Amino acid sequence: MPLLEPDPDALRPDGHREAPAADRVPEDRAGGTPEPLRGDLIALLGADKVLTGISDLVRYASDASPYRFVPRVVVVPEDIDDVSAVLSYAHGKGREVVFRAAGTSLNGQAQGEDILVDVRRHWTGVEVLDGGARARIAPGTTVARANAALARHGRVLGPDPASAIACTVGGVVANNASGMTAGTTRNSYRTLASLTFVLPTGTVVDTAEPDADERLARAEPALCAGLMGLKAEIESDAGLVARVRAKYAIKNTNGYRLDAFLDGSTPVGILRGLMVGSEGTFGFISEVVFDTLPLERRVSAALLFFASLLAAAAAVPLFTAAGASAVELMDGNTLRASVSVEGVPADWAGLPGPTTALLVEFRAPDEATQDAYEAKARATLEGLPLVSPVPSVANSFTRDQRIVAGYWKARKAFVTAVGGARPSGTTLITEDFAVPPERLAEACEALLELQTRHGFDAAVAGHAAHGNLHFLLAFDASEPADVERYAAFMDEFCRLTVERFDGSLKAEHATGRNIAPFLELEWGAGATELMWRTKRLIDPDGVLAPRVVLDRDPRAHVRGLKTIPRVEAIADPCIECGFCEPTCPSKDLTTTPRQRIVLRREMMRQPGNSAVEKGLLEAYGYDAVDTCAGDSTCGLACPVGIDTGALMKEFRHARHSRREEKAAALAARHFRALETSARLAVAAADRIGSRRVTAVTRAARRVVRPDLVPEWLPRMPGAAGSALPATARVGAVAVYYPACVNRIFAGPGDVSLARAVVAVSERAGKPVWIPDDVKGTCCATIWHSKGYDAGNVVMANRVVEAAWGWTAGGRLPLVVDASSCTLGIAREVVPYLTTDNRELHAGLTVVDSLVWAAEQLLPHLTVRRTLGSAVLHPTCSMRHLGDEAQLRAVAEACADEVVVPDDAGCCAFAGDRGMLHKELTESATREEAAFVTSRDFDAHLSANRMCEVGMDHATGRGYYSALLALEHATRPVTEGRSG
Repeated sequence: MPLLEPDPDALRPDGHREAPAADRVPEDRAGGTPEPLRGDLIALLGADKVLTGISDLVRYASDASPYRFVPRVVVVPEDIDDVSAVLSYAHGKGREVVFRAAGTSLNGQAQGEDILVDVRRHWTGVEVLDGGARARIAPGTTVARANAALARHGRVLGPDPASAIACTVGGVVANNASGMTAGTTRNSYRTLASLTFVLPTGTVVDTAEPDADERLARAEPALCAGLMGLKAEIESDAGLVARVRAKYAIKNTNGYRLDAFLDGSTPVGILRGLMVGSEGTFGFISEVVFDTLPLERRVSAALLFFASLLAAAAAVPLFTAAGASAVELMDGNTLRASVSVEGVPADWAGLPGPTTALLVEFRAPDEATQDAYEAKARATLEGLPLVSPVPSVANSFTRDQRIVAGYWKARKAFVTAVGGARPSGTTLITEDFAVPPERLAEACEALLELQTRHGFDAAVAGHAAHGNLHFLLAFDASEPADVERYAAFMDEFCRLTVERFDGSLKAEHATGRNIAPFLELEWGAGATELMWRTKRLIDPDGVLAPRVVLDRDPRAHVRGLKTIPRVEAIADPCIECGFCEPTCPSKDLTTTPRQRIVLRREMMRQPGNSAVEKGLLEAYGYDAVDTCAGDSTCGLACPVGIDTGALMKEFRHARHSRREEKAAALAARHFRALETSARLAVAAADRIGSRRVTAVTRAARRVVRPDLVPEWLPRMPGAAGSALPATARVGAVAVYYPACVNRIFAGPGDVSLARAVVAVSERAGKPVWIPDDVKGTCCATIWHSKGYDAGNVVMANRVVEAAWGWTAGGRLPLVVDASSCTLGIAREVVPYLTTDNRELHAGLTVVDSLVWAAEQLLPHLTVRRTLGSAVLHPTCSMRHLGDEAQLRAVAEACADEVVVPDDAGCCAFAGDRGMLHKELTESATREEAAFVTSRDFDAHLSANRMCEVGMDHATGRGYYSALLALEHATRPVTEGRSG
């Protein structure tokens, strides 16, 4: 064991419950997957595809739903052969299988109690066909990623769920999820060209194959005959046919698509329809081909306020008739609650009680069509009883995309505001239903009354144009009385929706475990029995996802409800939605932000020192803390703003010994000497050679601790020069702060980054000054990222005090040449400053060098030569700072073609974390690197030296700062080079 291996108990949660939670993982599960299941699957698939530890099982047990079921094993298949092998094994052993992709489903349909199959990790990819008219998409691809590929062709997918950044295409098809604009005409059922799926028997069907029916008839004759028999039976009942058609006249995802028997003329055609919305109960969808739709880029939108729900609802059909692509409703309680979300006007808190708003959006392919839509919109507005109860209300249409984005942020703040503000310890349920659009206002009022009467916060929002409403319920699943309150509400809500409105109990979220008991209430005994017969026909052994769509237990919706134990304050609001996961660098290596929180909650469910807690703690150090890049992009994606990276930094701090903290603070106080030593060490390593230095550092890591000693990697840069360029303070228009990483490591060429920044600033007539005493200062990110609080305090205050003096009390901007350092000085140092230094910091203007170049220099520079092509790596710090556009602007001045990979994300090098855990960077960059190495580029550009090193390691290509490219592009012919 390494000498300084941290004690797992340092991460033990404080303050266990007096009584363990009823839904805790029992002690007999502490060993993980039992035999012979563990051995069988490892022998069948290989150990790398089978997750068996208790930590793995617990982290996969939770999803965005209010349910929690702990699987016996998690399988991570790589191809159809692996899936078929698992299904064959399950048949032979009488086991059950559930498929899980993003885990964003809201009703428990991605949870299983036996074999859970992760079909996200190895199932991504988009192939654009026919110039964008169609797209072949792997099921683990997110909707946002697919649309990014299609956008270059002016196309988009029909389904547009609000969870597009996280939900996968396979899940969207399996649930027939729709979204803001899809309605009943743009959903998966209507826009799917073909799909490939694996039946429970292992038979693979590609509905696009001309002989698909012949192949299926040979492989599954009984299935084919049974499907055609059910089709004939349904079609012979005119009343049933009429009922089925009527049910799908409005949005409906409750139960199986019985209209597939009416729309499909052959067994394969019927299965093509049945697979949509089947929630993984009929087979595994391994590939889909969508017919895409035009991407109408010209947008006009308005947020319109009305005095009442009735007045707002009356306006909905008018805008629909005028051609609006979206009409979204928010009631008064939703609007008032939304003020807790950044960017939402604060004066909404004073909106009168019944105030209701409609977000109306028109999309057009060209300006003429946009003008025509706006004319219709203005004509519609003239006759509406709009109100302006607070100053921020404009009640007018705009084309300003920033304002439009703000409107949509307010609309999507429904879950953020209500879910994030729910009482600590409560479970959140997101429900949706649909009624005939003309009865929208009546349904809203009935729902609000029902929520109030059962003691739930009354709020409603939804896709008004389609009669599709959403609401949230929060209750404490650990309290039996609260569970019964939820059950009573659901009983009355379902009867209300069906008996009063003849509506759909699930409009777009799919049946799942919480509506399965009410399926017969909506569809009637005859149609429901047809669904049972269809399930038995396709999956006679009940292998796939039992109890997800069909369940005869009238209380199935209260089985498996998860408790939400209180955890660390920063993570406690987590609603386990999974929006954070696609952006997480460690998602395919260890854990995601959601899983890190899920594991903490299970620790809190356990009695102190239980075997389960011990197993979780032993894995948590590496799986959660060490392999977190700390990039905090999870906080950008999280609807309630949780920065799990910050929590992991707190845990790193908790694991430090007092001696380690003192050493870190000493390093901060003597950083000038440390900086010089580091530069000399890099120079020495360059002379000795990478192979020998790598061997030495690997040996040290084994003896000391892998998370303390970095591994020297191939392609590490050499040492920077000891002298910075000479500059003058007199006449300077900005202070230039070369980051310590650029003072230690050299760039790839014969012009240093510092020289490049000074040169391009001089050429633009904007000279900068480098203070003589920058050495020995740092942005403090070194200490911040590792959780060394004492050292962070020392350096944060030192750099702010120095910057105040350098900038003449904030009169000059401080230009920083590494994006992570810009973020560090601009934002991350603030919590560690003294009161006096916080005042100084507030007076500073900290500017990233790319922003400086794009906004202050480019307009005054002459580009004399360009590169043919450049690929960019925007850093995660740039995402936080919002300056990715400036990186592109600089690159476009230097290259004829500029490309940002669709899969670009955090490289996870994170200063030296990629040297501490190189597997983290390799995993985080795998898809981006695959694109970068798929073709030749003349330049590989970024804006942070260590991120460039990380991308060098990942791709084998030489990345460097875009400012070096700008210096070369604008260099006068007669000007020489000097480092």
